[in-house]
Amino acid sequence: MKKRMLIIGVIIIVIAAIAFKLSSNKKKIEEKKKPVAASTIAIPVNVITVMEQEASNALLKTGTLIPNREADIMAVSGGKLTGVHFELGSHVSQGAVIAQVDNQGLQLSLAAAQLAKNKADKDLTRYQTLLSGEATTEVTFQDIKLNAENAANQMEQIQKQMSDNKIKAPINGQVVSKLKEGGEYVSPGAVLGHIVDVSRLKATVLVSENDAYTLKVGQNVKVTTDIYPGKSFNGKITFISNQGDATHNYPVEIALDNPKDAPLKAGTFAYVDFNRLSSQPMLMIPRSALLKSIQDPQVYIVENNKAVIRKITIGRDFGDNIEVLSGLKSGDVVISSGQINVSEGSNIKGITQKEGITE
Repeated sequence: MKKRMLIIGVIIIVIAAIAFKLSSNKKKIEEKKKPVAASTIAIPVNVITVMEQEASNALLKTGTLIPNREADIMAVSGGKLTGVHFELGSHVSQGAVIAQVDNQGLQLSLAAAQLAKNKADKDLTRYQTLLSGEATTEVTFQDIKLNAENAANQMEQIQKQMSDNKIKAPINGQVVSKLKEGGEYVSPGAVLGHIVDVSRLKATVLVSENDAYTLKVGQNVKVTTDIYPGKSFNGKITFISNQGDATHNYPVEIALDNPKDAPLKAGTFAYVDFNRLSSQPMLMIPRSALLKSIQDPQVYIVENNKAVIRKITIGRDFGDNIEVLSGLKSGDVVISSGQINVSEGSNIKGITQKEGITE
């Protein structure tokens, strides 16, 4: 009996040992199957260090066309609008009466002032006769003369107010904004609408310091747009600023006539070709570094061995390379290829393309 119990005990111990071993092996297998945390993987990618490069190319700048002249339609005096004689899109001529503020009260005041002036003029004539016959004093005559002059001034002031109530077009052009209607009350300086004159157009572009010193006011340039492919417009430099901005860029203004056979609108995107070559330093990156389209350009830069998305502004396209206007600086390390497995915050093992040096 004791021998049997001993055998059973040994069997139980063996089974328990086998179960323990199987359980231990299962844990080890499961541990091996667990994916390694992504944050610990250093993803190999190609990187480049952004540097300024000299590039010689046509001096071509982009800008937006703006009206040669534009002005608000403004009320000089306050009151009720008895008429607004323009519509949205109307073409108006400079000096034309295009709105009217109520003049009824001023007309009554003008009639009263006219009567006062007539009386003052008669008194002046009568006292002038009396003075010549020594029937009055010089002091009295001067008082009468002053009254006549005040009456005349009063009339002129009322007439000026009535003239100001006639709201006139400040420039030739098209009404692109209408803010008031007849019957509304306006205060002095109130804006009734806006006029633009696009018979001539302007565009302001920024050029580098070196280019600013070589350009001249009056120099002819060529202007093109995407609206009229293959057609160029003759422009002329009308202004070169003597003061540059913090990045040593200088504003240059271009003016051009707006032809009737191919009319342009204010706000149109334009390209200004200065008909010369420009050699200047610029930041450039490979086109392959872009994460998205040219319309929404982004790149990965490497900071502390991690990938960081950076939004950039791009300029000219040089085929395999693209100019960077903002968002990057010299010395930034940019992932140029291999981004398919990269996400924000990924650990990066960067390999310099040209030298093959691990960053």
